[in-house]
Amino acid sequence: MPTTDTAASSGSGFASASVPRHLARGGVGFGALIAAFALIPVFGPATLLLAPVGLVALRGCPMCWAIGLAETVSRGRLHRECTNGRCELKPASR
Repeated sequence: MPTTDTAASSGSGFASASVPRHLARGGVGFGALIAAFALIPVFGPATLLLAPVGLVALRGCPMCWAIGLAETVSRGRLHRECTNGRCELKPASR
């Protein structure tokens, strides 16, 4: 009997509630990281305090944000179906 993994549709992992919200988090995160290093010549090492803000907005790392973007975009469109120890991604039935 096939089983369906519904964790992706329940909001697990790194996904956000919506794509615009996820993109806003990315803008804040990447903006803070870039500003932390780009503004050192102007404002000194105090700008490095922006780096933790950027990492919190990205939930730890830029790759985590990218994975979350993929999860957010695909939420509800794909599901994992496992049969006889073999799992596959399939389009969600509507």
